[in-house]
Amino acid sequence: AANQRSEAIDFRETAPAAVGRDFYLNEQGTVDETRLRHHYQAAGVPGTVAGLALAHARHGRLPWRRLVEPAIRLAKQGFPVGFELAQSLQEVRERMAPWPASRKAFFKADGSAYSPGETLVQPDLAASLEQIAEQGAKAFYEGGIAQKLVADLRAHQGAITLEDLKNYRAVVRAPVRGTYRGYEIVSMPPPSSGGVHLIQILNLLETWPLGELGHNSAATIHRLAEAMKLAYADRSEYLGDPDFVEVPVAGLISKAYARELAARIDPNRARPAADIKPGQPQ
Repeated sequence: AANQRSEAIDFRETAPAAVGRDFYLNEQGTVDETRLRHHYQAAGVPGTVAGLALAHARHGRLPWRRLVEPAIRLAKQGFPVGFELAQSLQEVRERMAPWPASRKAFFKADGSAYSPGETLVQPDLAASLEQIAEQGAKAFYEGGIAQKLVADLRAHQGAITLEDLKNYRAVVRAPVRGTYRGYEIVSMPPPSSGGVHLIQILNLLETWPLGELGHNSAATIHRLAEAMKLAYADRSEYLGDPDFVEVPVAGLISKAYARELAARIDPNRARPAADIKPGQPQ
């Protein structure tokens, strides 16, 4: 606030050092979806604790422990399960079936799911948060939590090592910026794709008088859907981790490129997604 500067703190998960280009391919050379999505090997090196610690170090005013204490209290004493959480846990119940610790953390002792209004208590989480409150991010990346985490991963062919955790760093990046009808947009840069494509989609929507077309009218929703299709086609081709690939951010968020894409949208007919290929933002 003092210098009116915006920054983005990137604490996305990263791939463990052992994960190379072909790590998730099976013997037939195709992607092993189970290892990719529902296995210990699917886990990335977590960044949340490091990211929040970096935000606190750069901008925090209250003591770190005071900030963590409400979360400790919620984990230790529990909180009432809302409708959406109850529904979400019910949906992932079968997926969690192979993992006893997950079942123990998120379901009742008899294995049944929590209903809305019932209290979910998480003593293991409370114990972890206590260590983080006392020792800071080091507890998670080098201390007792790291030791337990890696021991469990090792026992189930996981890829994350103590070295991976110790080497994790949250990164301060310059935000991505754009405008929409006179408003400034400041959002998350790559490796997040959200900020780039938010601006790209808003650039496309500036082409049409949405106020006249009407909120949630068929004409407005049609244009929004078609703009999203084009942005997501570009996402599939160009958005990656800037530490490893060149992301054409300037082209993707340029007004000129948006006008070029908007010219391809038929105001009266939807294009099948299969017909839409990435553009040329470069």
